[in-house]
Amino acid sequence: MGRLVRRIRYHKGDLIVGVLKAMTYLGLFLILYFLMRINNWSLGNLSRTTGTYVTTWIVMSLAMSNIYGGYEIGRKKSKPIITNMTLGTFFVDLVTYGQLQIMNVNANNRSSFRFFVNPDFKYLVLAFLLQAVFLVLVVRFGNHRYFTIYPPKRCLIVLGSMEERRAIEEKLMHFRLQWRVADAVLWNDRDIRRRIEKAEVVFVASVPEGESMHLLRMCYDMHRDVLCKAQLQDIMLSSAQQVVVDDAAFLEMDYHKMTLWQRIAKRLMDISFSALLLIILSPVIGLVALLVHLEDGGPALFKQTRVTVRGRKFTINKFRTMKVEEHEGPMKSTSVDDDRVTRIGRFLRRWRIDEWPQLWNIFIGDMTFVGPRPEMLDNVQKYKSDLPTFVYREKVKAGLTGYAQIEGKYNTTPEDKLMLDLMYIENFSLWNDLRLILRTPTVLFRKDSTEGFAVPAEPEEEEEKGEKEA
Repeated sequence: MGRLVRRIRYHKGDLIVGVLKAMTYLGLFLILYFLMRINNWSLGNLSRTTGTYVTTWIVMSLAMSNIYGGYEIGRKKSKPIITNMTLGTFFVDLVTYGQLQIMNVNANNRSSFRFFVNPDFKYLVLAFLLQAVFLVLVVRFGNHRYFTIYPPKRCLIVLGSMEERRAIEEKLMHFRLQWRVADAVLWNDRDIRRRIEKAEVVFVASVPEGESMHLLRMCYDMHRDVLCKAQLQDIMLSSAQQVVVDDAAFLEMDYHKMTLWQRIAKRLMDISFSALLLIILSPVIGLVALLVHLEDGGPALFKQTRVTVRGRKFTINKFRTMKVEEHEGPMKSTSVDDDRVTRIGRFLRRWRIDEWPQLWNIFIGDMTFVGPRPEMLDNVQKYKSDLPTFVYREKVKAGLTGYAQIEGKYNTTPEDKLMLDLMYIENFSLWNDLRLILRTPTVLFRKDSTEGFAVPAEPEEEEEKGEKEA
């Protein structure tokens, strides 16, 4: 009995998280269920409609949890959890509601399918609003409770060079409730074993390849959690298949990640989605173009040469967000509160509306929906000079969205951009493309996704150098 009590105390946090997670999903289901039941008496009985309704909700909840993540308290901050779960809940409600309306088309109910014009729609809207409020409350409470039980873990940073220390510590400062930097040491320090023993979590930075494996084994022997900064070889092997040749184990790495049929399916998806969005958004695109022109009399669009698959050049289309001017001398990155950005341009950048004209680039085949961000010629040359492996991004076509665009920032370093892009490239699948497309709206709720460089800035991306009139 005493052993059981000790185990319960040890796993107290996990038990609380599990209970809160179950209550959260149950609450989301009951809110929608009881409001939909008002006009659908069949949901109160053990009927085919009820069974199909519940099954649809469960399947959609599992799918959206796979795409957006679930109730990940203790692992993420409250805001991204709330944003992701709210978006996931929106799609769950939409599909479950649509399925219910299809089931209602029968001789005893309705003669035709009606999505918006029916008594249930107002209850759908009310359910979603109540669920959003519910998620805010349970996520904030859950994270508060979790971090009350589990204080920040003591972290040791193992560095390849002391120049890395500040950058890594700044990143960890955003997660003060999870990790507390207690120490930092170079990988070849003689006292490194004792320092690892004092830490709960070890961050391994850019240390030499052979030494990183030695450190990982040391941490494993000491039962320490490890976060190892991804290196090129790690990502290249991340999707490797386990193969046995005779009786020897190998890891098989395919260079060509896309099959012919995947390429065809991806292109068909690009054409259909971009054509549909261009038709739906055409009135808004026209209005935005007019507003951009009226602010200062300049062109609504700018066109610029960018680089895509195999280094091929193409002309990208974007809404102009900066003042019309001639740029001379070295390129200057967009900085925080940059006075070159127009008033309407600041709004367009914040909500990523300036990217909409790229739908035409996707439609004609210059770009794809999901892929590495298209870079300027000057940037590509500089990045390849400083980081020769940057060319690996050109294995696939440039994209409107992608892993780097969603997880990274405007001022993410070229090396980190490369690692994020390679994570996508080396783990390509059509399902992953769909996941990233559905996750793209989450960027709109992150201010740092369009955060400019601090002044003074290193030569980086100049969004609108060499603008041309459309």
